[in-house]
Amino acid sequence: MSVRQDLRNVAIVAHVDHGKTTLVDAMLWEAGAFGARATQETTGERVMDSGELEREKGITILAKNTAVHYSGPAASQAGLEQGVTINVVDTPGHADFGGEVERGLSMVDGVLLLVDASEGPLPQTRFVLRKALAASLPVILVVNKVDRPDSRAQEVVTEATDLLLSLASDLADEQPDIDLDAVLDVPVLYASARQRRADTEPPEDGGLSASTDLEPLFRTIIERIPGPTYDEDAPLQAHVTNLDASPFLGRLALLRIRNGALRKGQAVGWARHDGTIAPARVSELLVTQGLDRIPAQEARAGDIVAVAGIEDITIGESLVDPEDPRPLPLITVDDPAISVTIGINTSPLAGRSKGAKVTARQVKDRLDRELVGNVSLRVLPADRPDAWEVQGRGELALAVLVEQMRREGFELTVGKPQVVTRTVGGRTHEPVERMTIDVPEDYLGAITQLMAARRGRMETMTNHGTGWVRMEFVVPARGLIGFRGQFLTETRGTGIASSVAQGYEPWAGQITSRTTGSLVSDRAGVVTAYALIRLADRGTFFVEPGQETYEGQVVGENPRGEDMEVNVVREKQQTNMRSATAESFEGLTPPRHLTLEEALELAAQDECVEVTPEAVRIRKVILDSRARARDHARRRRVQA
Repeated sequence: MSVRQDLRNVAIVAHVDHGKTTLVDAMLWEAGAFGARATQETTGERVMDSGELEREKGITILAKNTAVHYSGPAASQAGLEQGVTINVVDTPGHADFGGEVERGLSMVDGVLLLVDASEGPLPQTRFVLRKALAASLPVILVVNKVDRPDSRAQEVVTEATDLLLSLASDLADEQPDIDLDAVLDVPVLYASARQRRADTEPPEDGGLSASTDLEPLFRTIIERIPGPTYDEDAPLQAHVTNLDASPFLGRLALLRIRNGALRKGQAVGWARHDGTIAPARVSELLVTQGLDRIPAQEARAGDIVAVAGIEDITIGESLVDPEDPRPLPLITVDDPAISVTIGINTSPLAGRSKGAKVTARQVKDRLDRELVGNVSLRVLPADRPDAWEVQGRGELALAVLVEQMRREGFELTVGKPQVVTRTVGGRTHEPVERMTIDVPEDYLGAITQLMAARRGRMETMTNHGTGWVRMEFVVPARGLIGFRGQFLTETRGTGIASSVAQGYEPWAGQITSRTTGSLVSDRAGVVTAYALIRLADRGTFFVEPGQETYEGQVVGENPRGEDMEVNVVREKQQTNMRSATAESFEGLTPPRHLTLEEALELAAQDECVEVTPEAVRIRKVILDSRARARDHARRRRVQA
C-alpha cells in the first residue's frame, strides 16, 4: 500500500458545545484561509455553522468539511516543503445526528477528540469516541476551554483516559484482533480554541501562555494522523458520503476517493443501492480550498471532492471503474428510536398563510427529498393517506426537520413523539438512553424523584466538591419525551442534561410524563382580553387578545391534571353601567409563546401540534368536544 504524505483527513468530534466549530475557525485563521485583510468582525464566528437553524441553536446539525493548507515549521520538519493539506470534517456533537457523525468518520483517517476542560467527558463524548474506535481511527485528545475559571484539565485527562480504556475493553470483546496499546497511545493537547492557542504542556494558573499559537496542534496532526493509504494497482473507487446542491450545477455528490483517480469529464460506473452498475459521466469536479469549492481537472486517492453530473446519486453509493467495478460497502447507521406522524394541516385555520404548501403531494415530495441526504431517517405509511410516520434518532432531529419544513412554507400536523419498539423473544423491548445530569446539590432530591417517576435507574453519582453533583441514569427513551421543560423548571434553569442511546431493554411499564391538564377552547372566534382576565386563575395561556382560535385548540395549561373547556372568545356585554375596574387590562398576564420543541414536549397523548409558517399551536386530535368525550369513554371501556 502507498501513502500520501501531503494530505491529512481528520474529523473533529466531541459532545455538543465543547468547541468543535470554534476550533475549526481557529485553524482556518491560523492557516490564513480568511485572507490577509479579514477580521473577526468581517467573517463572524462559527463560519462552519452556515445553516440558519445551526446559528440559532448554537449546534452543528450537518457534517461539513473544509481544507486547511498548512506550511508552517512542523511541515518543514516533516520534509513537506510545499506544505500539507488538512481536510477537516466538522461533525455534530448531538447523538440525534449520529448519521452525520458516521458519515463524517467514513471520510477521514483520524480524529481530534475535544473535551471541555470543566465538564469533562459526557454522553455524546462516549458516543462519538466509540464510533471512532470501532472504525480503528487514531485519536488525538484535545482538552479545550482550559482558560475557563473552573477548568480542571488534569482531572479531565484522567477521565478521558478511563473512558478510552473502558471503550477499548468493550471493543476487544467484539473485535479480538484490536490493538489495545495503539488505542490507548493517545497524545494530549491543551487548547483554548477561542484564543487560538494550543500546547502539549498542562496550563499554568490563568490558562495557556500568551506566546503560544496552534503550531503544536498542527505538528501533532502531521505526526500522529497517518496520510491516506491506497493501492496503486487498484481501479477507481470513490465513496459518496454526503450531498449538496448548486444553483448552477444541480446535485453535488461529496465523496472520498479510496483508490484510483477522478478527472473532469471522465466516464465512470455508478454503483447503486440495488446492486446495479449504471454508466455516468463527471461533468464537473470541485475540490475544497478554505471555505470555497474551486474547479479542478483531476483528484487522486485520499482527496475529498465534489462531483456534478449524476442527478439521482445518493449517500452510500460508489463511483467505480466501468471496466473493473469494485463497489464499496454501503454506509450503515443505528436504528431510529423515536417517531412522529407528519401529515397535512387539518385544522379549521389551514391554508390561511399566503403561499403555504398544504397538499399531501407536496409534503410527501419534501419527505422523499429529505431521505436522499438523511441516512438516519425513515418514512413509513401511516393509517391515513395524507400522513406518514417519520422515524429518527431523537426528538431534536425530528423537530429540526419539521422546523425546516415550516420555514420552507409547509403547513403540517405533527403527532406526539412515540418510541419505536421491537419484539425480542416474544416480549416488547423499547429503546433506552444513558443520561448524564449535572445539577447544584440543592436539587439532588428533586431530580432523583423526577427520574424515578420516569423509570430512570441511577447507576453512578459523583460529587466533585464544587457544589455540583453529576448523576448517570439509564432511562426509557419515552421517559425523556417532555422531560426537558420539567427538568429546567425543577432546577430553575441551572441544570445540564444530555443523553445517548444505550440499546434496548424490556418494556418498563407505564410512565406518567405530564401532570398538568389542558385548557381547551370550546368554540371558534377571536380571543378577547375580557375573557382571558376572567379565566386568569385557571392557568397559563398560550394565546393573546386578537388571535383567532377554534374549537379543540389547546389555548393554555391547567395546573390540575385534567382538561378543562373554556370560552376565550367571550365579549363584554355592552351596558350603560360603568365599573371601577373597567378596561383595566394592564394586569393581563402575557401569554407563554411555545417553540416547536416545547409544543411537541407539552402535547398530551390525545393532542397534536399544528405547524404553519406563522404559528405553532397545540390542538386535540379530535376537535369536536362531544366526539372527543365519546372516544375517551370508549377507551376507558377497552382498558377496563
